[in-house]
Amino acid sequence: MIRPAIVHLSLALILLGPAGSAHAQGVETHRFRYSASLFGIPIGKADFTSRLEADRFDVSGRFASAGVARLFDKTDGTVRSKGRLSSGAVLPASYELAYVSGKKRETTSIRYEKGQVAKTVITPKPKKRGKDWVAISNKDLKGALDPISALLSPVQGTAEVCNRRFKVFDGEMRADIVFSPAANGERIGGDVVTCKARFVPVSGYRKGRSTIAFLRDKARILVAFKPLGTRGYHTPVQARIGTKIGTVYIEGRPVD
Repeated sequence: MIRPAIVHLSLALILLGPAGSAHAQGVETHRFRYSASLFGIPIGKADFTSRLEADRFDVSGRFASAGVARLFDKTDGTVRSKGRLSSGAVLPASYELAYVSGKKRETTSIRYEKGQVAKTVITPKPKKRGKDWVAISNKDLKGALDPISALLSPVQGTAEVCNRRFKVFDGEMRADIVFSPAANGERIGGDVVTCKARFVPVSGYRKGRSTIAFLRDKARILVAFKPLGTRGYHTPVQARIGTKIGTVYIEGRPVD
């Protein structure tokens, strides 16, 4: 598994789903499990817990390759994002990603000050970039959120769910995820709001990389949202992500 810059940005579309929930003294706790498949074959799984309070959030989870994919790509990892919620604004404090893929181990740590990226540490340190590397500027990082906190932005109503643009930074890549309403024939179905999603690379990637070009120009991505809790959050419950070898189907299930 390559460093999940692209994969992680894509999976961020579905990592904040609803599930068995608990409410205590203004605290909402949501636990959920996701599975990913390709051609009907399991390829990945993830378990997440979201804790939302009036003025703060804490989302943590574990993910791993699964099924046949694990025979070729044994990957296990953890991720966590936490910070403050203020007047509808999401102000992350920290983001931590750690994973093992075969013999490779990598960690990413992002620290924020007043909701803005202040420091990023990747271990081991990335190799020196070539001339084809699109470097990240301070302007690119302004207002960028980690892949998990980005989707915590609340909306005033269902009509706004599919009219949003998220600035996402995973520690190496900066990209925008742009949502727009899906056409009638594209809707996933059920009691959900289906949006089309567009992947727009900004910086932190190598020019000419075929995977990025495909996600930007050809990938068909649909995401189905449902309300989460009582504070205006909507969360992905299903996703279909086009890849160069086929469509990845992702679905969430409640965890009691």
